[in-house]
Amino acid sequence: MNAMALIKEAEEKLAPIFAEMNEVSKRRTEDVISAFREHKMTEACLYPTTGYGYDDRGRETIDSVYAEVFGCERAVVRHSIANGTHALTVGLFALLRPGDTMLSVTGGVYDTLEETIGVRGEGGRGTLRDFGIRYSEIPLSNKGDIDTDELTSRLLTDKSIKVVYAQRSRGYGVRRALTSAELSHVYEVVHEFDGVYFVVDNCYGEFTEKTEPRADLLIGSLIKNPGGGLALSGGYLAGSKKAVELASYRLTTPGLGDEVGATLGQNRNIIQGFFMAPHAVCQAKMTAALAAYVFEAVGYEVSPRWDEGRSDIIETIKLGSPEALCAFCRGIQYGSPIDSFVTPEPWDMPGYGDQVIMAAGTFVSGASIELSADGPLRPPYIAYMQGGLTYEAGRYGIKSALESLQKGQ
Repeated sequence: MNAMALIKEAEEKLAPIFAEMNEVSKRRTEDVISAFREHKMTEACLYPTTGYGYDDRGRETIDSVYAEVFGCERAVVRHSIANGTHALTVGLFALLRPGDTMLSVTGGVYDTLEETIGVRGEGGRGTLRDFGIRYSEIPLSNKGDIDTDELTSRLLTDKSIKVVYAQRSRGYGVRRALTSAELSHVYEVVHEFDGVYFVVDNCYGEFTEKTEPRADLLIGSLIKNPGGGLALSGGYLAGSKKAVELASYRLTTPGLGDEVGATLGQNRNIIQGFFMAPHAVCQAKMTAALAAYVFEAVGYEVSPRWDEGRSDIIETIKLGSPEALCAFCRGIQYGSPIDSFVTPEPWDMPGYGDQVIMAAGTFVSGASIELSADGPLRPPYIAYMQGGLTYEAGRYGIKSALESLQKGQ
């Protein structure tokens, strides 16, 4: 069966699933518009500030809207946060002190966070370990569940645990993404113990479900889901008043916190991107489900499968060889709007322990809410595909990737 015929077959099967995804998008769009109204989003909020950025109405309104939509007490959203790892680093250094322990309940952390913690790389560079902060982890079960019994046991016996950390998405792992309900349950377990914070790496998960997880800090990147493809850079930290206040002091300085920071004309992109985000995430989920059906049909192991629930926008395709991984990424690049003529090659990407190949013909450099695919050059050679600002473009990219694989075989 040729690529287009297979895609049309997939779309017939996926029609009811696409309808469910659109219902989530409608619900979350209502949440966003209601928050805009509640916090009096006006044209003045789109205007830039310079210098210290005192009394930036747009910045303050954006913070309030994020907090409202994500079900949090407070949020800090800044274009100056370089990426998701930067936002996570701000949050962890804000909450942890020498002698404390950070406990990950989702096994190992994402590759780029390993050097922040100090489990990889040289010492003496300002890692958590350099500051006398310990790190420990609890692996997920074989079904991908968080072991809350072991978590409770650790919290009872180790009073140095200050931050319980969870990664919602799969990162460069092979496990499933965690749901908002599962993570919210962990929040309840953690909050049975005084003085312990629950921190969630929420990257790739925003707007995939009807609610976000409960956490003391929800942390993510604006060039992923919540930026809606329009934010040019940035990140956010949302959660409890106390935790976000500490994070704001780490982001700027103690005493100033979130009251400073010129927006330099980025408010418009952040605000409009957040408005677009529920729809963009829906398009990305539809693209991922289509990819799952198509590539499973031609013999590859995929996760999630086309008819499974989704708590992030990532689709993994186990390709089995470096040649197939590179062919897949070349196909995604060829089907992209920017630099479609470029051939991606594996390279030593900063922060990663293996060479990585990345296809990202995106309007915003590295924006994973736009159609992209990447993967480390290590067995079993998995492509991590995400994004798709429009389903139509995502559909074309999948067709291109399949044809590239077929050509390479």
